[in-house]
Amino acid sequence: MKRMLFIMNPVSGQKRAAKVLPEIIAVFNNAGYEVVTYMTTYQGDATRIARERAGDMDIVVCCGGDGTLNETITGMLRGGHTTPLGYIPAGSTNDFASSLKLSGNILQAAQDIVEGTPIAYDVGQFGDRYFSYVASFGAFTKSSYATPQSVKNALGHTAYVLGGISELSQIRKEHIRIETDGIIVEDDFLFGAISNSTSVGGILQLDPRVVDMRDGRFEILLVRAPRNLVEITECITAVQNQRYNDCAMITFLSASNVKVVADPEMPWTLDGEREDGHAEVEAKNLHHAIRLVKREERHD
Repeated sequence: MKRMLFIMNPVSGQKRAAKVLPEIIAVFNNAGYEVVTYMTTYQGDATRIARERAGDMDIVVCCGGDGTLNETITGMLRGGHTTPLGYIPAGSTNDFASSLKLSGNILQAAQDIVEGTPIAYDVGQFGDRYFSYVASFGAFTKSSYATPQSVKNALGHTAYVLGGISELSQIRKEHIRIETDGIIVEDDFLFGAISNSTSVGGILQLDPRVVDMRDGRFEILLVRAPRNLVEITECITAVQNQRYNDCAMITFLSASNVKVVADPEMPWTLDGEREDGHAEVEAKNLHHAIRLVKREERHD
């Protein structure tokens, strides 16, 4: 019998998945899996159990939000495991799942895993940490890790939007220097993202025609501080229309490795979780670092 390590964050996203846990396990049992179930109880718990146990399994499935996925991937990479990974998105925003068009229906996502095949995807390395879809700074990033879990459960995605709006009065410009592929960009920015995703914070959508989560490259979006209402309007229009190069306030690049020089007191967000600031840090694209089990064709 095939063995599965099933890692669940029981408090993610209004506890939707926890309410149907027996049904989830039944889907996997019916597909011939012996399921070893582990409920996370503290931050970093998924990383520990994935590092310790993933190598003994035929597949690892994590169920929770972007933070749970991040921890699971981190544990697998730190343990040197290449075990196929399944993901049941059950958080408040689920950016990674949105980019891959994974089902938001808990039981359908489980069924898709048993019917899917492993596909190689890239992962970002940021200093000594990893991210599955984004490393960001500035506007709208603090709300993802500062919003209490109880508020996320009650309001869902709205919690992030409201949190982002409340940040506007506290936003300051950050002086950043970006070096990549012989290109140097240095300026004051309100927001920046090194991403491998079409959805960032559930607020910003990147053009899916320019984002390939398997090509070994990041998309880098930097937004300068608008000086007047005209520039604010120009920025909003460019982002909404996904025409980033039409706006002087926006720099949009693609690269596999990025060196960032910034204020060491400026915090970052990795997949919705806080990362302390760095005077200098390198983000590397780890090409095809994970094998995510996915059903290719979806029509729902």
